Amino acid sequence: MLKKTIDRAECTVALDWFLEGSVLRGTVNAGATECRTDFIIDSPESDEDILKIVKLAKRGCFAERMVQTAVPLVSTYTINDREIQVALEDDE
Repeated sequence: MLKKTIDRAECTVALDWFLEGSVLRGTVNAGATECRTDFIIDSPESDEDILKIVKLAKRGCFAERMVQTAVPLVSTYTINDREIQVALEDDE
């Protein structure tokens, strides 16, 4: 869209996951503490132009925005042809 040349673009994503508690005791909890992206870009364009493209790409990336922003998760459960509500927290 910006008519700039990028000869090579690579991205590596790393997540620090955790899993704690016990399934048997009903205390299991999982999540991620950090998400890191490492970009390698080769281009004849100026650093300023490439950084502009990177910023636009990151703002337009659904995965990055979902990790950065709390997104409501709506789930439905149909068990034996009946819709069932499932609360993840014990007090719900």
